[in-house]
This record gives sequence, C-alpha cells and structure tokens, in this order.
Amino acid sequence: MSVKIGNIDLGEFPLLLAPMEDVSDPPFRYVCKQGGADLMYTEFISSEGLIRDAAKSRQKLDIFEYERPIGIQIFGSDIESMREATEIATLAGPDIMDINYGCPVKNVACRGAGSALLQDIDKMVKMTEAVVKATHLPVTVKTRLGWDDNTKNVEEVAERLQDIGIQALTIHGRTRAQLYKGEADWTLIREIKRNPRIKIPVFGNGDVDSVEKAAAWRMEYEVDGIMIGRAAIGYPWIFREVKHFFKTGEHLPGPTLDERIVACRTHLDKSIEWKGPKLGVFEMRRHYANYFKGLPDFKSYRMMLVKEENITVIHQILDEVAEKYENVLPFSEMA
Repeated sequence: MSVKIGNIDLGEFPLLLAPMEDVSDPPFRYVCKQGGADLMYTEFISSEGLIRDAAKSRQKLDIFEYERPIGIQIFGSDIESMREATEIATLAGPDIMDINYGCPVKNVACRGAGSALLQDIDKMVKMTEAVVKATHLPVTVKTRLGWDDNTKNVEEVAERLQDIGIQALTIHGRTRAQLYKGEADWTLIREIKRNPRIKIPVFGNGDVDSVEKAAAWRMEYEVDGIMIGRAAIGYPWIFREVKHFFKTGEHLPGPTLDERIVACRTHLDKSIEWKGPKLGVFEMRRHYANYFKGLPDFKSYRMMLVKEENITVIHQILDEVAEKYENVLPFSEMA
C-alpha cells in the first residue's frame, strides 16, 4: 500500500527530510534528494516575515523542480497572518503546505507560535482551519507530544486537526519542555496510529540515526513513514541506506571518501549558486566537519576549510583531503 498525501504518492514507506532552521535550505535539500529523501520541507518561514515581505523569509520560498514533492513550512501566532502567509506561500508553487506546531525554541514558542499552540488547542484548530481554507494544496502538520509531561495532548490534536482537513501528521516524540534533550518516546505516536478514527498518514520523528533504529521503530511503532533530521546533516546517504536495509535486510556499505568529497563539493557549489559567493562560502562552514566525521586527525583541514574564503582554494583543500586519506579504511570500519 502506498502512502498518499492528497494526490501525492510517496511510495510504500516514505522517508522525509525534517525542516531544520538554518540547515534545510535548497543546497542541503539537493544532496538529500540525491541521497534518497522521498519528501522534503523548507526551513520554517515566519508568517509575519512573509506578510512584511522580509527578504530572508521570501528567499526561503525558493523551491526547485528537482526537489518535488516539496512542502513549505510556515509558523506564526496570529490566525489572520497565517491565512495571508498561506496564500503567499501557495503562489511559490509547492506541493504541500505544512504548519509548524512543534518548534520549541524560545524566540518562537515564547511569542505564541510553534509548540506554544499545544497550550491552546482551540486556537490551533482555528489557525489550522484558516490555513486549510486558504490553499488548494494538501495541508500537513508537524507537532510534539505536548507542552510538558503533564499535558501530552497530541491524541486530541490528531483527531481534531484531521477533522478540519489536514492530510498528514508528523509527531516528534518529545514534549516542548524536553527541547532536544533526553530520549524521544514514540509510544504515543503508536497509540495515535492504532486509533480507529485516525485515517491520515502519521509520521514519526526524533532520534532516528541508524538503519537498525529505523527498521525496528517502523515495526514497533507502526508509523506510515519516518522523518529524519539531524542524522542527515553531513550524511545525506542515510535515506538510501535505510531503504536498502528495508528492502534486503542488509547494510549498504557507507559512502566512500570520494562520495563524501563529491557531496561536499556539490553542497558548496549549490550554496554559492543560491546565496552568492560570500554568503555561500560562509554558510557552508557549519557542514564540513559533518561530511568528514570519523577521519583521523581531520581538525587541521577543518580549520583551513572554515577559515578559507577563496572558492578555488577550498576546492584545493578538498583535493588535498582526497589525496591524504585515499588509503584510509572506509568510514564505516573506523566508526
């Protein structure tokens, strides 16, 4: 059975790339799509920023044909602003409109947006209804288990949001109070999947960082798909590895050094293409360490890559890395 959001067929068990602030931009999404992601979302976009025509918010609406299916994720605390932002985002031509009711960070939650809406389900329902009515696109939602351990209300959220027309729900297995600490708990996600009233796809998110975990949790928690976030940073191959394991029960060999260098270069080139040379080089700096995680004595190269501003020199440093480490064991054997 294929999983569908509206008319979008995502295959039997889709793997989704999580929307991550300052990470899930088009250059990063490009390498994740090549790595096998089935559905991706933009970084979350402020509804107020879109209405004010803020350059940073507008730029986040950039989507490309090769990314499809792609969802635009918006957040906000004002219902009318969210309705207007939905109309603006719809014009950018995504396949899906997603609402963020999960972001736990202070400057979002303390302004009444993101996971703060878990404290006011009635308002969440009204806001979601306004978004559903403002677009012809399927609307999905990403949220958490609840505000804290005493208010795990995601079961009520799932039923009420399905009733007003959302077409899929992603649940991060933590409360807002947990932020990203402790372990994600997917047991409530399974309860929602088992609720006979719930007909929409339910995706699990939180702590999936290995093929074994993805396979075990797929069975244990009965979800329709898995959303992967932090584990894909610097390792876009996680999607293809999980899929291969599902299909064969065997581990796909990890990426070679050459594959890592190619992905890193591609990410850099796309970053420069999208953001311009200065910002493109600057924003790539946070990714180098992740692409080469596990290489012995890599620190000096990381420092060079992080300091260098000249694009040609950066490519020369990557050439040097390729040469120096060509006879080193595969990463999977070093890990």
